[in-house]
Amino acid sequence: MPVFEMPLSELKTYQGINPKPEDFEQYWERALDEMKSTDPNAELIPAEFQSNVAECYDLYFTGVKGARIHAKLLKPKQEKNKYPAILQFHGYAWNCGDWQSKLGYAASGFVVAAMDCRGQGGLSEDKGGVFGNTLNGHIIRGLDDPDPDNILFRQIFLDTAMLARVVSDMPFVDGEKMGAMGSSQGGGLTLACASLVPEIKKAAPVYPFLCDYKRVWEMDLAKEAYRELSDYFRKFDPMHKKEYEVFKKLGYIDVQNLTNRIKGEVLMATGLMDMICPPSTQFAAYNKINSKKDVVIYPDFGHELLPGFDDITYRFMCELL
Repeated sequence: MPVFEMPLSELKTYQGINPKPEDFEQYWERALDEMKSTDPNAELIPAEFQSNVAECYDLYFTGVKGARIHAKLLKPKQEKNKYPAILQFHGYAWNCGDWQSKLGYAASGFVVAAMDCRGQGGLSEDKGGVFGNTLNGHIIRGLDDPDPDNILFRQIFLDTAMLARVVSDMPFVDGEKMGAMGSSQGGGLTLACASLVPEIKKAAPVYPFLCDYKRVWEMDLAKEAYRELSDYFRKFDPMHKKEYEVFKKLGYIDVQNLTNRIKGEVLMATGLMDMICPPSTQFAAYNKINSKKDVVIYPDFGHELLPGFDDITYRFMCELL
């Protein structure tokens, strides 16, 4: 193992150090109730891009707090009444990617729905409306708001669940055969979605982000994707008078606190040289999963393409066919 991390034997039992709010379960039950009471008002619009293997649509639906969320949806042209579905989530600050990258799954017989995270690089809205700073990104959005229900990643986690609800309700989708996948932020959102939607049968997160914030801080790795944690303390709490309060509030959107809810099968990939989403933070979430699970280890790789795992994920998801 690299010197910045604990040995693999310890990673496999590590339980995380970020504080968990006492009302965490009630917080997320209340959040899910809000989502379930929201009318998604889903709309499918034929996309400009089309293919000989799939019908392509721009999907729009309404998430909590009234934001209009966008996803690319592909429906196979194979003659079949219902198809299994795969939900795809992208990396931090990016978007759901090109149509072409999704055609392999569609050609294999999957409905594919790839979501743009609200306020990031795609077409989904961020309605805003929080007290306090909105500096540099989404982890700290709403952190100073007196109401923790206004933390932005709460809304993004709920968007993943609403996407699952909207897609499963489509007449051509088999809601009993749904998978989720993504890397980095997409890996964190994959775990969040599988946690909030027990009907998700297969989840394939790659080096998941949004896990064990306190550990990232203590490793002095609040850089790159986690840099806004460092910026927050430097600008708004330079003497760390609110440090425990800050990390405890982040506990509401710490994926490791959700994963014990997962019912489906999980296949995770981790690079042991990852200094952006440290392996210990990933294992904090993985080790709390109680359902069937496995992790593919890449000892010499960091936060980068992990050779062969796309093929492994494809075979894993094809078990839904």
